[in-house]
Amino acid sequence: MKKQFLSQKKLIRSLRKGNTHAYTYLVELYYEKLCDYATNLARDDFKSEDIVQNVIVRMWQQREKLKADISIKNYLYKSVYNEFVDQYRKEIAITALEKKYIEGLDFVTMVKDEDETKRIMHFINKEIEQLPNKCRETFLLSKKEGLTYIEIAEFQNVSVNTVEKQMVKAFSILRKRMKEKMISLMFLLFRMKKINP
Repeated sequence: MKKQFLSQKKLIRSLRKGNTHAYTYLVELYYEKLCDYATNLARDDFKSEDIVQNVIVRMWQQREKLKADISIKNYLYKSVYNEFVDQYRKEIAITALEKKYIEGLDFVTMVKDEDETKRIMHFINKEIEQLPNKCRETFLLSKKEGLTYIEIAEFQNVSVNTVEKQMVKAFSILRKRMKEKMISLMFLLFRMKKINP
């Protein structure tokens, strides 16, 4: 089996046709090497395996787009690097969200009046209701229902990238309409709802 895939062009052609033997050969040839490379980038074995698995699965899903003249090795290593960078950026975004949550905790301790809390919650809900339909649905599935971006993508039958764009759009609109402290409080209130449904 291995001999028939020694030629780069034959390997790519077989992958594009959906040949599972070619895919198995590719995984056996590069998986561990890519994991070592990803570990050097991420300094985390579990994260490294996630990165490599994402790259290999995505490559298989998009196999028909593989160009006949590419170096499959370079393609995989570059994809691992790009996946690492994407995950790193998302971690920074999550850290920023956690900061908002902490700011929300500080703010909510100042709002001790129950009527005031209800008034603020009404204001937040009103602003969310004014979001464009798909944007609002995506935002509520994430923040109110606690679904992951992958779960939302499957539910809406769209790509994860589309979900991310809708969330960025929602936050952008809300940030323009609401004060920073309100945004912080919104993160907190939605998080509390997940913990205490």
